[in-house]
Amino acid sequence: MQPLLIDRFDYPLTDERIAKYPLSERDHSKLLVYHNGTIEEDHFYHIGQYIAPHSLLVYNNTRVIQARIVFHKSSGARIEVFCLEPIEPRDYQLSLSGTHGCTWKCMVGNLKKWKQGVLTLPFTISDTTCTLTAERLSTQGNTHHIRFSWDAPDTSFAEILNLLGELPIPPYLNRATEESDKQTYQTVYSRIQGSVAAPTAGLHFTTPLLDSLRADGIQMAEVTLHVGAGTFQPVKVEDANQHVMHTEIIAVPIDTLRTLRQNIGHIVAVGTTSMRTLESLYWLGLRVMNAPDDDIDMHVEQFEPYQTVCNVPTADTLDALIAYLERTGQNTLHAETQIMIRPGYIFRLVDQLITNFHQPRSTLLLLVSAFVGGDWQTIYRYALSHDFRFLSYGDSSILTRAETH
Repeated sequence: MQPLLIDRFDYPLTDERIAKYPLSERDHSKLLVYHNGTIEEDHFYHIGQYIAPHSLLVYNNTRVIQARIVFHKSSGARIEVFCLEPIEPRDYQLSLSGTHGCTWKCMVGNLKKWKQGVLTLPFTISDTTCTLTAERLSTQGNTHHIRFSWDAPDTSFAEILNLLGELPIPPYLNRATEESDKQTYQTVYSRIQGSVAAPTAGLHFTTPLLDSLRADGIQMAEVTLHVGAGTFQPVKVEDANQHVMHTEIIAVPIDTLRTLRQNIGHIVAVGTTSMRTLESLYWLGLRVMNAPDDDIDMHVEQFEPYQTVCNVPTADTLDALIAYLERTGQNTLHAETQIMIRPGYIFRLVDQLITNFHQPRSTLLLLVSAFVGGDWQTIYRYALSHDFRFLSYGDSSILTRAETH
């Protein structure tokens, strides 16, 4: 592929433009409306006016876990362990519901003070003093496989995290997590635990607003993508094609696949995580169609969409996924995606995107540029000059896919 210079996706974002806290009312954020080069400004509670009638709104139901655990050694050294994703068991729900032990890929703060041995953290549950133990098994780059065990019978790892962990708010907020973040940094529809960052486009929705949209005939469907810390990883190379995308785990119920199949041409993604999930389905469907049997590697590679010219209709790929699940007796498609959506990508499922304003020189900005046919600068110049608030707790936008795509 031709080099993709990341310098083309830079803009001046000063600290005062970053929203450090959310608004007191979620749906009162500002809304930038972009359609074929034109921009309007409104408030998020009016978003229903900009979604085509009978559309399908697809949102990510992942829930942020309290993934940061702080241990203290007998010397007083503070060791911070940030759980990224499960290794054994690999499945999020099995790992979080386990009551004896589990292994996670983690980042470790102040690693130089943890040369060897195990870390311990006492805690009390049901008037009984128990201990959480962390043992470092191996190192891979800047991450570590850490085995957690505890002596609290019938206590799950999810309960351990809720008791001892801290919610990991984004590093660019430059502040400590506060009690209020436990509520405001979760979407109102979050329910499947596993993310270490919120799918922030959904933070603007309230339950009454969702009810209003349903009353207006907007359908809704759920997908799950557990957001990893890699979502904050900046592109540090000159050619963005050399950037290595992080792998994310997705789950899509068969009923969602059927609903998507019925609504091709009218699909609205809530956030870039929903976008990556939905667009990955096309390439997963192709894998099923091209596989000689049902032993299929359900993993979308970073540049898979750019390696071949493909004109298979989207409906056919969704039909293939539905048929695969039916004949293998599965109710949910489980897969991994490393997809990089960048300028030149041809969108297969998503027609409108609801999203916040992203960091300069980020893969998320590449995605937005691809969706609006390269016109991201028009959008961001407007937002900067009209006092929009940026990043996770900031304002929102609804973008219509460029006609060229």
